[in-house]
Amino acid sequence: MYFPQQDNQDALLNNSNAHSLRIHSLETFGTHDGPGIRMVVFVQGCQFRCLYCQNPDSIDIHGGKMVSIEELVAKALKQKAYFEKKGGVTVSGGEPLLQRTKLIQFFDLLHENGINTCLDSNGRVLDSDTKELLERTDLLLLDVKHINEDWHKKLTSVNNATTLKIAEYRETTGKPMWLRYVLVPGWTDQVEYLHEWAKHFSDYKTIERIEIIPFHQMGKYKWELTGLKYSLSDLSPPTTEACEKARAIFSEYLENVVIK
Repeated sequence: MYFPQQDNQDALLNNSNAHSLRIHSLETFGTHDGPGIRMVVFVQGCQFRCLYCQNPDSIDIHGGKMVSIEELVAKALKQKAYFEKKGGVTVSGGEPLLQRTKLIQFFDLLHENGINTCLDSNGRVLDSDTKELLERTDLLLLDVKHINEDWHKKLTSVNNATTLKIAEYRETTGKPMWLRYVLVPGWTDQVEYLHEWAKHFSDYKTIERIEIIPFHQMGKYKWELTGLKYSLSDLSPPTTEACEKARAIFSEYLENVVIK
């Protein structure tokens, strides 16, 4: 499978077919990616190479399919009655920020039709377009995969500097965000770094919820289908005790910590 240079991916995705998104899949009546009932658009393309990625088939920017923004808005409107007050549309990935200029259009149209917007991102890109998109994002779900830069790079192949800058920027806007943390045995469960992670965000006022997501093997078959090497194939999910320990540590510094 061909992966272009990471720094070129956002330019390739943003500059192609300006009124369409390259998507991996679409989920209706989603309840795991933001509040309420949501339509979830999983976009194609990602600069991270997370060892535990559950959708490795969403990494390649040449994969997926092109769907017009108008068509996606029309699909959302058909489901609007089910969104009620809390629901809406979530754009997840892949990494949505690689198509941020297109998502500005998409979110503007959703808002024009009274539909709540949510962005699920690993925070790889911070520029003026990202800031414009975040202004149109009612809720940011930010995946902060590790607080230690070295461990973050081992886990994802890139550093965590921009992710942390996006969290800092979002805080300055006063707009709400949820933080997400995948608990991977031997990789993200080190006690000292769990304390450091939570302490880093302890003074933030815009964080409404912390989600601890236990590592699982449900995406293992996708690694096999794509022919990519899956280095965590023999790793077991964290125990209930390990998850509760992480929740307890986070709860020393932060409120509303939940295990997904």
